[in-house]
Amino acid sequence: MIGEAKKIKKGIKPGDELTFPLETKEDYGRIAAQTAKQVILQRIREAERDSIYDEFSGREGEIVSGIVQRIEGRFVFLDLVRSIGLLPPDEQVRGERYRVGERIKTLLLKVDKSQRGPSIYLSRSHPKFVAKLFEIEVPEIASGVVEIKNIAREAGSRTKIAVASNEEHIDPVGSCVGQKGVRVSTVIAELGGEKIDIIPYNDNSEKYISASLSPAKILEVDIDEERKHAKVTVAEDQLSLAIGKGGQNVRLAAKLTGYKIDIRSKTGETVVETTEDGEVSGEGIAEE
Repeated sequence: MIGEAKKIKKGIKPGDELTFPLETKEDYGRIAAQTAKQVILQRIREAERDSIYDEFSGREGEIVSGIVQRIEGRFVFLDLVRSIGLLPPDEQVRGERYRVGERIKTLLLKVDKSQRGPSIYLSRSHPKFVAKLFEIEVPEIASGVVEIKNIAREAGSRTKIAVASNEEHIDPVGSCVGQKGVRVSTVIAELGGEKIDIIPYNDNSEKYISASLSPAKILEVDIDEERKHAKVTVAEDQLSLAIGKGGQNVRLAAKLTGYKIDIRSKTGETVVETTEDGEVSGEGIAEE
């Protein structure tokens, strides 16, 4: 670019302007003028689309705030000031209702290029949405002192989040909860009351799995590292807590830790098993 500019004006430097005189003619016809206008407008629109794409593609994975512009069927369209974002049905939280004119926060999931302009896809059900909300509310996460190791989420119902501290004197769980629970309460309010379990990450698999089944108290954890399979023993009065409604607690714990988890009673009887795809089966699944 500089080489081409120097052919026109010697001694030009980056940042300098080049002025080109516009050749004028008086014999332009109406059709030629309209064609020139259309070409100019087309180039302006293309430049605008490229600008919007560059802006939003650089923000993928971040929280964006928008106003609900319209709702078509189950698709929600948000006004993001410079463009329109789409919140598709599978990225919405079950049970949430959106109203035109309402301002909501979403995760900027993906930006695609198209001939009609950038397509911006949003999400409120993605686990990363929870992580980014905590990053906003917890300065220790934003600064890197506290790290989110993993998240398991069933959007609209419950989330388990494992956190670790990179400094000994910082309590990762306490940092996320905040004084009198103010930080986690803000995140829960944004998620419409979704339950959040914050557990300390541990390199010791037994302790990590035991913590992941919170609020249940665990008696023993027997791990097969090769098969990534854990057999967890709990007292009779802790079975329902460990399993959760519909097996949700053990299912989320399995997703969080990456282990298949079987829940056993104190007598050694297996009550619930989790499969490789995270499904839960067994007669001990609590429905209430």
